[in-house]
Amino acid sequence: MNSRLLWIAAAIGLLTADRLTAQTRPFQATDYYKMTFVGDPALSPDGRRAAFTVTTIVEDKDRRHSEIWMAPTDGSGQPYRFTSPSFEASAPTWSPDGALLAFTSRREGADDDVWFLRTGPFGGEAYQVAGVHALPRFSPDGRQLLYAWRGKDADSLKQQPWRDRVSPIAVTRGPDLKRFDGRVYTSLPFLADERGLVPPRETRRPAHLYLVGLDGGTPQLLTEGDLSQNQPAWSPDGKQVAFVQDSTEPDEIRRQVHPQIYVLTVAGKTIRRIESGFAESQAPDWSPDGKTIAFICSKGRGEENDVCIVPAAGGTVRNLTTAWSLDPQDPSWSPDGKTIYFAAETRGNVHLFAVPAAGGAVRQVTQGERTLRGLALSGDGRTVAYTASDVTHPAELFVAPVAGGAERRLTSFNDTWLGQVPAIPADTFWITGVGGLKVECWLMKPYGWQSGAGRKYPLVLTIHGGPHSNYGNIFFPEFQMLAGQGYWVLFTNPRGSSGYGNAFTFATRGRWGMEDYQDLMQGVDAAISRGGVDTTRMAVLGGSYGGFMTNWVVGHTNRFAVAETDRSIFNWYSWYGSSDAQGLTDYEFAGEPWENDSLYRVLSPMAFTKNIRTPMLIVHSEDDRRTPITNAEQLFVTLRERGIPAEFVRYPRSFHGLSRTGPPWLLVDRLERIRTWFAHWLGTGTEPPRAVGSR
Repeated sequence: MNSRLLWIAAAIGLLTADRLTAQTRPFQATDYYKMTFVGDPALSPDGRRAAFTVTTIVEDKDRRHSEIWMAPTDGSGQPYRFTSPSFEASAPTWSPDGALLAFTSRREGADDDVWFLRTGPFGGEAYQVAGVHALPRFSPDGRQLLYAWRGKDADSLKQQPWRDRVSPIAVTRGPDLKRFDGRVYTSLPFLADERGLVPPRETRRPAHLYLVGLDGGTPQLLTEGDLSQNQPAWSPDGKQVAFVQDSTEPDEIRRQVHPQIYVLTVAGKTIRRIESGFAESQAPDWSPDGKTIAFICSKGRGEENDVCIVPAAGGTVRNLTTAWSLDPQDPSWSPDGKTIYFAAETRGNVHLFAVPAAGGAVRQVTQGERTLRGLALSGDGRTVAYTASDVTHPAELFVAPVAGGAERRLTSFNDTWLGQVPAIPADTFWITGVGGLKVECWLMKPYGWQSGAGRKYPLVLTIHGGPHSNYGNIFFPEFQMLAGQGYWVLFTNPRGSSGYGNAFTFATRGRWGMEDYQDLMQGVDAAISRGGVDTTRMAVLGGSYGGFMTNWVVGHTNRFAVAETDRSIFNWYSWYGSSDAQGLTDYEFAGEPWENDSLYRVLSPMAFTKNIRTPMLIVHSEDDRRTPITNAEQLFVTLRERGIPAEFVRYPRSFHGLSRTGPPWLLVDRLERIRTWFAHWLGTGTEPPRAVGSR
């Protein structure tokens, strides 16, 4: 970042809340419509251009619109739209010579979603390549296109659509299959979040690898069988392809997946397995000389992930990060073959890391209290592109020299509205939890905050989902709205969160609601000790695991005046069997309900219903298949039966991710309902609650 940008960033960070109120207004729920979302960066092979996606909200049509834009990485020109605004476009992929950009786009009249654009000065219309049915990987010489595809729908499915809804091995038969519009299952799975009811497992088709020339034609089938081939990676000479195949894919119950790396010789279609000795081996990437493959290795579920390397011909595996506690992702070689780069969560941030291929210490390449996404290296290995977000800034596109030096910001889509609604920063502090475990916390000041004079403000504790995910240095519209309401906003990463090492992440196994609950309460105590908190006006909210924990919190303490629980779990028994993620508790609770009955009972918030006195707003999506709405229904009925103030908001047309990726109208509606619910029970930073004495 150049000195001027550094000065601006520092100035923004030093603005006080008093200064903000004098200039502008606080963030409101409807400001979400003004946000622009930058993502999916892809650098040209020479590093001179960056393609990326720009997503905006089309408010009047309640949808998002994505386009591909382009920017010169030296900052010599402004970013410009590269694909037609008339169509959606995403997933930009460069050819090795930088002359073509492949991308996905749904366009009327086209059977396939893959399109190509020439990137030269004369450009031209987007076109399709015959025989390309999925986003391809260009061969090193750019002449061939490789992709994984499940094949065309059989004619029988088109003529007899019931075949996609009825298990072919079902025993029962109806009198007229043509009139039957239900479903018949004989095995798992039968549902998935965002997809709803899925086709019977017996009708699934594995994804195989296909190859077609750049000029198009009939695709050549490279692999066959009952297993899918995923994550294909070309060898540097274009003669071989590494891919991942999981032998447990056809199994109805998959306690432990077993992805392994295989190498395909393109000319002879011969396949051999790379013996790694690990339960999970994936994300292969070839060294520049083609002699070695880097990959992510793990001993199994709940175990550490590491970066490993193995000779491409087979041989001894070397673990390069065995002494490093974080969780690496997607390894990528430097052009000289001396370094392997990868991304990882570290505390509340995401950054680029590097490890010598010959062995040695892991070093952090990018820095700062922020979250980087879509890390992409240029073909020459000199430049890395990424989007970066922090607490006060939505994601924008940046590039930086890999060897070190000033980064360059390439986009500023959100600067205009941020000038009208400047974001509120967060202070970071740490607490020492049970057993001496260090827990990271963040606290945002209330909008209009004034120090001294005994002034106190309400506080909101927000709890993340997962539990194996995290909060951190990234822009959260919900947090900005709550701080803008005049609340302290406290968010934490209690044990169970990712980004602090494997032991920290799985410290909650079999103990949900135990020490993690204590971490949260100690975080609240620490925030109160800093001063300025009205302890009679505190709220708690969370979604998914955070919804479970919110339900748990109000069953264990009455210190919070109000709560909002989102896509939550109230009863582990009714959750089990109706969720697409029941394997979570199979692992976390050391067995199924019939194997470990006590945990499913004692860890259900329903067991502590009689203790709940807190007014609750219950928010749930009707099509949520991760945490089905039955749990919200049970919670609402239970609260109203006991006379506890409660409102139940049911959202149609949305899934588990409503708060992040749901229909914009519903997402904004949810934000405003949370705001008004809290305003009723807590008041704001300047107004008293309207519900005084109503509890």
